[in-house]
Amino acid sequence: MDQGFRSDLIVNKKVLVELKSVERVEKVHYKQVQTYLKLTGIKLGLLINFNEALIKSGIKRIVNGL
Repeated sequence: MDQGFRSDLIVNKKVLVELKSVERVEKVHYKQVQTYLKLTGIKLGLLINFNEALIKSGIKRIVNGL
């Protein structure tokens, strides 16, 4: 994209998915997804951390303006 960033995955121009594999999800990771959502105009984002014992524990939902 021309905005100067690369999201990991955008599904049907409706859901932005950011993938991580970190010890702990930090505030900066949430801010990153929020910035991507604002730049693209997409309303829903998922922040997925694969460094969890259960994958469902590593999925965080982030919304933009809902």
